[in-house]
Amino acid sequence: MDIEAGPGSLPRVPGTGRSVPEAEPALVEGWRSAGGELVELLSQVRERCGGVAAFRLGPARTVLVTDPRAVQHVLARHPERYVKRSHRARLLIGDGVLAATGVAWKRQRRLLQAQFTGTGMRRYQQRIDEAARTTAGRWGGYARTGQTVDVVREMRRFALDAIWRSLTGHALDDRTERELAAVTAVAAALPTLPADVTGAQDAVAADLARIDAVARHAIDTARAGAAGPDGPGLLHVLIDAADEHPEYTDRLIRDELVTLLSAGHETTATTLTWLYLLLDQYPAAREQALAAGGEGSAQRRQAVQALVHETLRLYPAAWILPRHATEDDTLAGYTVEAGTDILVCPYLTHRDPELWPDPERFAPRRFTVPDGRPAHPGAYLPFGIGPRACLGVQFALRESTVLLESLLPLHTLSFHSTPTRAEYGFTVRPDGPVTASLAPPLR
Repeated sequence: MDIEAGPGSLPRVPGTGRSVPEAEPALVEGWRSAGGELVELLSQVRERCGGVAAFRLGPARTVLVTDPRAVQHVLARHPERYVKRSHRARLLIGDGVLAATGVAWKRQRRLLQAQFTGTGMRRYQQRIDEAARTTAGRWGGYARTGQTVDVVREMRRFALDAIWRSLTGHALDDRTERELAAVTAVAAALPTLPADVTGAQDAVAADLARIDAVARHAIDTARAGAAGPDGPGLLHVLIDAADEHPEYTDRLIRDELVTLLSAGHETTATTLTWLYLLLDQYPAAREQALAAGGEGSAQRRQAVQALVHETLRLYPAAWILPRHATEDDTLAGYTVEAGTDILVCPYLTHRDPELWPDPERFAPRRFTVPDGRPAHPGAYLPFGIGPRACLGVQFALRESTVLLESLLPLHTLSFHSTPTRAEYGFTVRPDGPVTASLAPPLR
């Protein structure tokens, strides 16, 4: 992307706050010369200028927001002033709820929200349990044979199985898994695709065709009344919605299906991969979680959930959240003009030493002891906060916890290769292969 630095600060709006501190041109130019990751530039901007800081991203100024109060102001208190524009994944997810705006977004969100809270979540619990049991059985086989495990693929396979069962009522089969690898391929390609829509579509046309074929078959099967062994799934809810809402065409149902598949497995798989990499560095964390209580106890579940939460602190599911200011505003005492691009960065907020002591250390106890984490809601937001926070938070936490409760007591991983850095794309992913053998348990 084109980064252009420029002197000065954001224009003042009479009668409002101060000008946002702006990073000096040399900082941005140095980053451009080095060809660094965007996160490296953002980290330097925050370090030099604070939790609300300006810099030039292309021809216009961009404001980086990492201060918890400002984060809450943008995402939760005034989402109507700071809106989500065209989603970078629209090529993949179309008009699904992640990319939708305005009235369409409200309608789609309302329909899906009930499916991921309360009764809706209880409906999918059995399907998550079955996906975890299938994975545990597969890992038992790996342990007996000594087979090398591709950890990324294993976690992706589990998470995809859990969401596929919840959507369709059917277990994930090998052919569907192979075809849906195209979802990951397109998501990984998004940051490097051509800027023009036609060029971008042409670059991933084959993968999009594979995804569309899987979606079309699933929709046709569900519409024909073929519920899975566990009964109808969320896809049936979307199809039934067309009776009252004609806007739920096959295309929109496809877009919602692909949105749920994309968001419902990639982030969970990535989180679980990072968690196992962190346990390799901090093996005592596994022991402490298992020692917190007996199998199936509330104490052990809380400790396992803390492993997940601390992993999400270091590698949040949504590492950066772009917004666009629709009107003049005062943000944490600073002036922001209408038309300004905003970047909320949970990744940097979660690594702020003023909020999280020793922030680079993996310390799950932050989430189990009193005062272990900051109280401000804007200080911890791995799935965002406010009305556009991720719908599937409870689903993701539930499936991660269920799988770990099955695997942690039985297996540890002996890694053959581990990544040396992270890749900041659709998610924060390990940059490189992650292979391991299942070692004998430590306990």
